[in-house]
Amino acid sequence: MMSRADAIDVHEGSIALGGRTVWTDLEVRVPAGEFVAVLGPNGVGKSTLLRVVLGLQSLNQGSVRVFGRQPGDARELVGYLPQRRTFDASLRVRGVDVVRLGADGTRWGLPLSRGGRQRAHRAVTEAIEQVGATRYARRPIGEISGGEQQRLLIAQALVRRPWMLLLDEPLDSLDLPNQAMVAKLVAELCRTEGITVVLVAHDVNPILPYVDRVVYLGQGGAATGTPDEVITSETLTDLYRTPIEVLHASDGRLVVVGQPEAPAHHHDRHAP
Repeated sequence: MMSRADAIDVHEGSIALGGRTVWTDLEVRVPAGEFVAVLGPNGVGKSTLLRVVLGLQSLNQGSVRVFGRQPGDARELVGYLPQRRTFDASLRVRGVDVVRLGADGTRWGLPLSRGGRQRAHRAVTEAIEQVGATRYARRPIGEISGGEQQRLLIAQALVRRPWMLLLDEPLDSLDLPNQAMVAKLVAELCRTEGITVVLVAHDVNPILPYVDRVVYLGQGGAATGTPDEVITSETLTDLYRTPIEVLHASDGRLVVVGQPEAPAHHHDRHAP
């Protein structure tokens, strides 16, 4: 049974990399079962936060718990999709084989027993069905569209039945229809499967209809809460210590502007 502990609890977290302070006294809490977006410009430590949760990067000060455990002890509970990979169009590896790496890619060549092979096959088939990729899963990964590739990579992260998905900019480089498709897919996984979703993004607009809360990283800290609480002129001005204005477009999109640079680009990157 899934623990009632928060999926992520960072308390007074401080970290420095290469002599540069990334955050100081960071407070982040992600309740289990929620869809949470991690926002902010380059260099504020969004990917670093995921590495801390995975136990790949240690805090200099403070504490972090993942489902009540030390991060290194909770890795089997977490599915991780790193920043988007690109597949050469000539790559002949099938999508189903890419997904299979999520089941036994950590075994370093050790053979599975017959029962283990059957369980792995079943888990791969179910993960592919979960993301709606059965129709093209046996095609070479290089031949299918970017959105189809992303579905299969999410299936790879799902194949070990994690309690939480960490997705590092899964919408980057996708066109608007595929951004909407992936956003809806992970939201459905969160709602129907009870999987906690933590998604790093530059643009909140494709996921705005689905997220429960946002973690907006800024200069050494974070603002957390619902989108309406956090993505405001007052909150972001306080977080970045510079005037920030949040504009609401007529179609519901958010546009964040500020000097000398907006903290994130919440706009349609594919518009002319």
